[in-house]
Amino acid sequence: NDQADSNNTSGTNDTDGDGVTNAQESADGTDPTNASDFVQAGTMNDQDGTSLTIETYCTKVWTTAPAVNVTYRDGTPIPQVSEERFWEITANNDLRTGAWCYFNNDPSKRKLYNWYAIKGIHDAASLTDPSLRKEFAPQGWHVPTAAEWEELEDCLIASGYNYDGTTSGNKIAKSMAGTTGWNSSTVAGSPGNNQSLNNSSGFSAIPTGFRMTDGAFANGGDVIGWWIGGGDDSYVRCRVIGIGKPALLDNSYQPTDGFAVRFIKD
Repeated sequence: NDQADSNNTSGTNDTDGDGVTNAQESADGTDPTNASDFVQAGTMNDQDGTSLTIETYCTKVWTTAPAVNVTYRDGTPIPQVSEERFWEITANNDLRTGAWCYFNNDPSKRKLYNWYAIKGIHDAASLTDPSLRKEFAPQGWHVPTAAEWEELEDCLIASGYNYDGTTSGNKIAKSMAGTTGWNSSTVAGSPGNNQSLNNSSGFSAIPTGFRMTDGAFANGGDVIGWWIGGGDDSYVRCRVIGIGKPALLDNSYQPTDGFAVRFIKD
């Protein structure tokens, strides 16, 4: 009967219509009859006392606001470095320790970090000795690894967050993008196409832009990229959303580039 079907948590049906089967919701500890509990909102505080919004996607808790901390976990400062020459890759000038800057060096814009910051490389000795490195994320949190980004991608796709409602293929950029700040695009399913329909997942990605290997700023309003944590020192990669692409992308960059950061709960 209908009541029996609505209470069935061992089959493959989806009572609440959120794209997650009853069996999976029971395994995740969420309510198969409540579509709104797929994403559970809240806040956390970073080591500087700043409150960041968080959401639960399947079994993992992510921040849905960009990192803004200016210290490592133990309170060691992360230097603000505005001057272009220190972000440029050259034989003599490129900065090989952690640093941050505002996009366009404008305090009204978002913070960008180089790869050395998210790796906790705070001085010359820690560049070559990983045991001397600091933790960038606050206690109980870390910078998401490649595998954790892939889990988020799979979770959103399987839960119906592709822009066309399908549950295969990577078309989740629009559901992850915030509803303001994006430049216009005519590409179907991209964040820049009718951005008022963005952000159904609540991930709230704002197109921060980034700092390039020549020290210049680029793509404000077009792109948001987040450093991937974990891995060895040769693994310098980001997950990226752009105005004209329906997919969450995976690209490689230089360690002196400047990108945004998100956290995931340990």
